[in-house]
Amino acid sequence: MRIAIVNDLALAVEVLRRLIRSVPGYQVAWTAADGVEAVEKCARDCPDLILMDLIMPVMDGAQATRVIMKQSPCAILVVTATVSGNAAKVFEALSCGALDAVATPVFVTSGGIEGGEELLRKIALIGRLIVHAQHPGLAVQHHPQAAPDRAPRMVALGASTGGPNAVAIILRSLPANLGAAVAVVQHLDVQFAPGLVDWLGEQTGLTVSLAREGMKPEAGGVFVAGTNDHLVMGADLAFHYTADPVDYVYRPSVDEFFLSLVRHWPQPGVACLLTGMGRDGAQGLLALREAGWRTMAQDEKTSIVYGMPRAAVENGGAEESLPVDLIPAAILRELKTGS
Repeated sequence: MRIAIVNDLALAVEVLRRLIRSVPGYQVAWTAADGVEAVEKCARDCPDLILMDLIMPVMDGAQATRVIMKQSPCAILVVTATVSGNAAKVFEALSCGALDAVATPVFVTSGGIEGGEELLRKIALIGRLIVHAQHPGLAVQHHPQAAPDRAPRMVALGASTGGPNAVAIILRSLPANLGAAVAVVQHLDVQFAPGLVDWLGEQTGLTVSLAREGMKPEAGGVFVAGTNDHLVMGADLAFHYTADPVDYVYRPSVDEFFLSLVRHWPQPGVACLLTGMGRDGAQGLLALREAGWRTMAQDEKTSIVYGMPRAAVENGGAEESLPVDLIPAAILRELKTGS
C-alpha cells in the first residue's frame, strides 16, 4: 500500500514514516507540509491512502480533504494531535470524505512509539475496505418473519464516506413532530459515535441519541448505531448488537440492519442509502424494496463517494436516485401518503 503523509510537523512526519516502513508491503508515497501541497501532489500521484493532519497552515486538513475528494479521490485517514480536542474539525473532515480519525502517535522517552498500534490497525482496516470495495463478496441471507403490528413508521438511513454531512442535511429538514423513528447506520469507529450524536443533535429539532441495547425506537427520535458491532432490529422491535458476521469489513453494517428490518419490522417504511465507498447496504435496500418499503439512493452529483448508492441503483434496490437536499421532501411525502 502506497501511503502519503500530510503534516506540517517534522517530528510527526518522522513518526508516521517509521511506522509505515515497519510493515511489509507499506511504503511512503510522498509527504506534504500543508493542504495545498497535498492537493497538488495528489493530483500528480494519487496514493492508496493519505494520513491527513487537521491543523496546518495555508490550507487545513478538512479543506484539503474536500478538494482531494473532488479532484483526485482516494482513501483519507485523519491523523491529528487530539481527536477529542478537534471534534468539530474531525466531523468536518469526515463529512468531506475522510474515512476515520486517529490520534497522532508520538515518540516516548524509551525510544518507542506510543499510539502506533492503533494507527496501524486503522490503516490495515482501510486496506481491507479498499480491497472489499473493488472485490465485494458479501452474501447475506434474509428470512422474513411475523412481527407485532404496533410500531412507529421507520426511516432507515445508511451511510459511509461523507455520510455525516449527508445525514445532517436530511435531519435538518425533518420536522420535530415527525411521526416516525429515524435509524442511522454510519460506518464510524465507536469512539466517534457519541460525538456524532451531539453534532447531529445540533443540526435538527429531533431528539438524537445512541441506539442502545434493548432500546425501542420511538416516533420523533433519531437513533444512531453506537458500537463497532452490527446494529440490528430484533423480533421484540428493539435495537440489539451482534458481532456476526465477524469477518465483514464494514462495521456497523448497513446490510445487516436493513435485512433485520425485513425480518422483523411490521410495516414498510422509508430507507435511504447515502454516500459511501463499497457496496454495503445495496443488498439490504433491495430486500426492503421487495418487502414494500420506499427506497432511494443519493445521486452521484451530491455523493462524496458514489459507491454504495451506485450499487443500489445497479441492483435495483433504489426506486429512485435523488440529490441529498431533495431526499427529506421525498421522505415526508412517503410518510404522509403511506400513513
